[in-house]
Amino acid sequence: MVRALVTGITGFAGSHLAEYLLSRKDVEVYGTVRWRSRTENIEGIRDRIRLVECDLMDATAVDQAVQKVRPDLIFHLAAQSFVPTSWLAPAETLMNNILGELNLFEAVRRAGIDPLIQIACSSEEYGLVHEDEVPINEDNPLRPQSPYAVSKIAQDFLGYQYFRSYGLRVVRTRTFNHTGPRRGEVFVTSSFAKQIAEIEHGLAEPVLKVGNLEARRDFTDVRDVVRAYWLALERGEPGEVYVIASGRDHRISEVAEMLLAMSTVPIRIEHDPGRMRPSDVPVLLGDSTKFRRRTGWEPLIPFEKTLADLLEYWRGRVACRAACTESRQEYGSATRVTSITGATNVTDANSASASASVITSTASSASAGTSAGTSTTTSVGTSAGTSVSISTNTSTNGSDSNGVSGSSVDSGEGRSSGGGEGGSDDRRGRGHGDGDGDGDAARSGSGGNRR
Repeated sequence: MVRALVTGITGFAGSHLAEYLLSRKDVEVYGTVRWRSRTENIEGIRDRIRLVECDLMDATAVDQAVQKVRPDLIFHLAAQSFVPTSWLAPAETLMNNILGELNLFEAVRRAGIDPLIQIACSSEEYGLVHEDEVPINEDNPLRPQSPYAVSKIAQDFLGYQYFRSYGLRVVRTRTFNHTGPRRGEVFVTSSFAKQIAEIEHGLAEPVLKVGNLEARRDFTDVRDVVRAYWLALERGEPGEVYVIASGRDHRISEVAEMLLAMSTVPIRIEHDPGRMRPSDVPVLLGDSTKFRRRTGWEPLIPFEKTLADLLEYWRGRVACRAACTESRQEYGSATRVTSITGATNVTDANSASASASVITSTASSASAGTSAGTSTTTSVGTSAGTSVSISTNTSTNGSDSNGVSGSSVDSGEGRSSGGGEGGSDDRRGRGHGDGDGDGDAARSGSGGNRR
């Protein structure tokens, strides 16, 4: 069995990559996590993967993890890649992304192993692109427009330097925008889908709040992207850099219109100045000819299918939250979502289907000290696949015995490596996710849509 180590396995693309690797049947999957990592995205496969506690900023911890796993393949996805966070915390972004990769490379050297290493770089590296410079290929000039983009260029070139200086078999992939089920709500496609789902469930006014709708982005389904990551190591040439993109761009206004067409209720669009970025990349359209010729890769999933699956994913999550709220109202107590997991069939990209379940447990205690328990299970259908556990505690005196008040849905999305979604931004919190798309970061802040 081939041993694969995925940094950022709990994230958006990391979890999809883990599922893809497992589907191959010939790969033993390991992933790095931190003690604060949120694991909703991998709950469905947790018993089939091996997790190694490791903070990439800690060189000793990285050494121990690499020595323990001794991987044949390394997919380096972990990074701080929420662009607004990079403006608010540029030093942290640069240190996290560059030093984390440096520690990984040095650990490989000290371990005396020779794995193939894929580095998830980003289309954000290109930054300012003129109309006569599209589509973008590997030779386009790099004009970064954010600290995040600068950090990804550093990761990109550090990979090349270690290949040239030490012979590390590094393959760099500059991935353009990717989306799909489990995409964090801070990214524009998920921001739109989540808002629509909330409106359909009567949880919000029928208004889709948007930022810059003129930006153009090249979207690929995440399930196609993780297949490309595998092919990059299986068929790519170490030392080379490859663009991964669909080769077709969409205005963000078009994305909004496509999702609104799938809505079950009428919704109007409203511009929100708070969702605009200080600077934005006007167009990101990729040319992946070099990668396709080398590996035979082609994106298989239509963008319409990707958006439909994403909307179903958010319908499932919002339905769970609605069920949580109803349970709280029924029992007059606090309700808390304790876990959310998403599972999508990555072996059959065109038929991702599952069901979401809401498990509500209610415990009631009388003032005389007697107690009673009630368990309720509600099924919620979604093609993206979501599982939510909700615990409800009630007492006859109207107080919550556990001191919990209100209801919450922990979204558990945070950061992504590569293919940032540009434009305006949905959160300004300082996130430190454990993946290329959705770790710990989306808990705080406010704002617009990241593309």
